[in-house]
Amino acid sequence: MKRRTFLEGALSGGVGLGSILASSAHAAQPKSSGIRVDRDALIDLAKELAKIPSFTTEETACAEFLHEMFERAGFESELQEVDPGRFQTIARLRGTGGGKSLMLNGHIDIDPIPDGVTHDPWQPEVSGDVLWGAGLGNMKGGVAAMVHAALEAKRQAGALRGDVVVAAVVGELQGGPGTVHLLKTGLRTDFAIVGEPSGADFIRTKHAGVVQLAVHVLGKTTHISTKQRGVNAILKAGKVAQAMETLEITGPRDPDLPALPLVNVGSILGGRGREVELRGPNNVPDFCSIYADIRFTPGMTPETVVTDLRARLETLKASDPELVFEIEYPLRPDRRMLREVMMPFSIDASHPMIQLLKEKVTQARGLEPQLGVKLPNAYGGTDASHLAPAGIPCCIYGPGARGDGADHYLGVSIDEMTTVSQAYASMIEAVCG
Repeated sequence: MKRRTFLEGALSGGVGLGSILASSAHAAQPKSSGIRVDRDALIDLAKELAKIPSFTTEETACAEFLHEMFERAGFESELQEVDPGRFQTIARLRGTGGGKSLMLNGHIDIDPIPDGVTHDPWQPEVSGDVLWGAGLGNMKGGVAAMVHAALEAKRQAGALRGDVVVAAVVGELQGGPGTVHLLKTGLRTDFAIVGEPSGADFIRTKHAGVVQLAVHVLGKTTHISTKQRGVNAILKAGKVAQAMETLEITGPRDPDLPALPLVNVGSILGGRGREVELRGPNNVPDFCSIYADIRFTPGMTPETVVTDLRARLETLKASDPELVFEIEYPLRPDRRMLREVMMPFSIDASHPMIQLLKEKVTQARGLEPQLGVKLPNAYGGTDASHLAPAGIPCCIYGPGARGDGADHYLGVSIDEMTTVSQAYASMIEAVCG
């Protein structure tokens, strides 16, 4: 079924994939909320989202699908152009006044699909409690949960006093340029939930800082017949990579994040010239780039990390005068890596809104969720790192990813997705009603 056919059927209460706005016999039965989510409609919506390729920088088709859905449902919806031709969807259900506002924030860009997957990423399927499909684990399952909750709030709750904002943003996998762009428009809410995978039983209140950078090593090219006259940038870069992996980063440690700081040399590319010509291995390469990801604690900054890295490489250069290097930070946007820094994030679990979410999650799943730091998830960054400094209290709560190896991030728990969507709906009613 085409997405437009699905959309038209969904918004008119049609058959086939089913209505994403109609009640269902499988709807959750919360103890105090009048809003009930529809398990089958939620699955159908998640399937449709998974069918839309939306790799980082290629999210526009998914944004347009959501924008049209929100507009037809009566939301104020905006397609925001983050980069030329690259759009995200910001939908608002405007309240009548006097209530608090809530943002549900989720990214629509998905991780690359590796070789070796055991499920067709573009043909979503249900297997037991798991829905398999491209990007459902990170984090289209969470996006579906928040979109469905907002749609059901519009349909079932009547007029709300406060605003509900659904931010389906681009580029979280680049560090969050979509959320940064959103905040530059001046939009603020009283609270936000970032729907990154945490598991239905865990509300996350803290995570590490993340920065990515490159070190370029410069050599001297010459033909293989006179290679002794050249300087092989790739071989020099090997020494640099080893030094980076063992880099000592100064700054305070955090007992909640005991593995930090972490440095990972993740990519390396060498050849001739800054555009890295790979043809002609009969010539000594004169350029090699090393790309690294660094996770750090509160009290450390990207600037202190770069300072420590430069000092280490200068020490290496002192023992090898032929070593010439450049540090690229921040990374150029066209590299499709992190172009925004995700600073460490933390919020006190006693915050009233987090305690309210705890109550709603408990009602939705029948058990109290855990609050705080969840490892190893907390070693990753989220868009909470941008929302909090902008004055928006927030936390991380979304359905858990399923799948091992190549299937990681392809699967999402249906039960968790339903529970999380119910908790979102209950929060909308409690905060904005």
